[in-house]
Amino acid sequence: MKQPGKWWKNAVVYQIYPRSFQDSNGDGIGDIRGIINRLDYLEKLGIDAIWLSPVYRSPQDDNGYDISDYQDIDPMFGNLEDMEKLIRKAGEHHIRIVMDLVLNHTSDEHPWFQEARKGKDNPFHDYYVWRDGEEGELPNGLRSGFGGPAWEWVPELGQYYFHQFSVKQPDLNWENPKVRRAIYDMILWWMDKGVGGFRLDVIDQIAKEPDQGITGNGPKLHEFIRELSRETFQKGDLITVGEAWGADVERSKLYSNPDGSEFSMVFQFEHIGLDQQEGKEKWDLAPLPFLKLKEVIDRWQRGLYGCGWNSLFWDNHDLPRIVSRWGNDGTYRAESAKMLATLLHGLQGTPYIYQGEELGMTNARYDIGDYRDIETLNMYRERISMGYSKKDIMESIHAKGRDNARTPMQWDDSPNAGFTEGTPWIKVNPNYSVINAASQVDVPGSVFEYYRALIRLRKEYPVFADGCFQLLMREDGDIFAYVRENGESRLLVVCNFFGRSVDCPLLKEWKAKELLIHNYDEAGPGTMLRPYEARMYLHR
Repeated sequence: MKQPGKWWKNAVVYQIYPRSFQDSNGDGIGDIRGIINRLDYLEKLGIDAIWLSPVYRSPQDDNGYDISDYQDIDPMFGNLEDMEKLIRKAGEHHIRIVMDLVLNHTSDEHPWFQEARKGKDNPFHDYYVWRDGEEGELPNGLRSGFGGPAWEWVPELGQYYFHQFSVKQPDLNWENPKVRRAIYDMILWWMDKGVGGFRLDVIDQIAKEPDQGITGNGPKLHEFIRELSRETFQKGDLITVGEAWGADVERSKLYSNPDGSEFSMVFQFEHIGLDQQEGKEKWDLAPLPFLKLKEVIDRWQRGLYGCGWNSLFWDNHDLPRIVSRWGNDGTYRAESAKMLATLLHGLQGTPYIYQGEELGMTNARYDIGDYRDIETLNMYRERISMGYSKKDIMESIHAKGRDNARTPMQWDDSPNAGFTEGTPWIKVNPNYSVINAASQVDVPGSVFEYYRALIRLRKEYPVFADGCFQLLMREDGDIFAYVRENGESRLLVVCNFFGRSVDCPLLKEWKAKELLIHNYDEAGPGTMLRPYEARMYLHR
């Protein structure tokens, strides 16, 4: 049941990492025209919106998350005319374009920062966060997310500037109303071009107070976001999603308030941080605590019901491939990819599919010289200098490195997987000859066709959007099972999360109900679930 202005509650979003999706000109880098050429594929999948990772003009120090001009397209991706054509052509395929906005920082090559460096009296100086000091005496011990201190010395000014990420990504000063106004004008400019929404990169870090050691969830955060929404998003019918690593359920009720005062929803990452050692970095690997995963999803599903909205995702451009992470990318690759999709798409919220996830694309195991990601390369150098063994470091990179998600999209079994006729900017995963779109589209039983079916079900049955959530078999160490219910119907989702056959007694009462979808050729007899088996039943 669609609500006016809330089309995104019934939508499925597909994330494209442009440099790795489709190259149209043979330079080895994906581009906007390449995306236009693949719109038929995306319409066939059934998605409603494309979240496009940044294509703005950028020096590409952090793969486009360092923007030097918010209102122009980087030549590696095309030009503004290509972008306008993508918005128009996608609309013809019933697909909206969601732009990726980086509002916490700019590139150090942005004209604002170039002006800011010219002197303390320059009108743009206060667009950024500066502290007086002495060379070698940092204002405080805050660290950059990419390693090293979060302060960079500028000798000609006798000041440090603050950067939460790369040294080439100086943080904007949101306390300055001129900064905020310039940002709002830029957003309204894109809205006039017809974009369907925005994803807000690390938005929970805009209200930083570095002197107090506060980087995320600063005291003025929601004040800033409400003003941002009022001045821009509320003037259109958009989907807006904030990336908020520090979000909890209570904060997310503010972010995704149904009154539309902030965003449609946020990306929260509580489930994503479970398979690392407590209090350590993501590289410090630990087994997934399965019962904790169930507890986290249960808390978010129940916590936001009726008073907020969940975003649903396993993968994105910063995360490893889910089938390699929590599935089985060997013997049971297709089964586990479908199981993980079943579990996610049965939940309440807006699902996000990351390019290649619908094919069951896997992590890649490269040598260090084949990686391109700044975070990965910085970590490698840092840990080598700290005495970690190369074997352990590479194991962490193979499991958690961001380039796992950034290998080229696997279209077919031709050279370079049909991604480019040139030399790809990063190596193609060697398994492309087996895992590719051409071998799955319109092929019964494929991972792609399974995703298509899940998307159709979400649009057909209102219970997916409005049903309440009840976790079942909470203490079971193998099975993830839950019920969604909306007064008209009940939906059972049951997933064997691991690679051994297990008994699932609750299937007895559901066996006679309508089996909507399952990830084996046929549902087996009795109550046994095969490795990674998943089923959805409907009772009306």
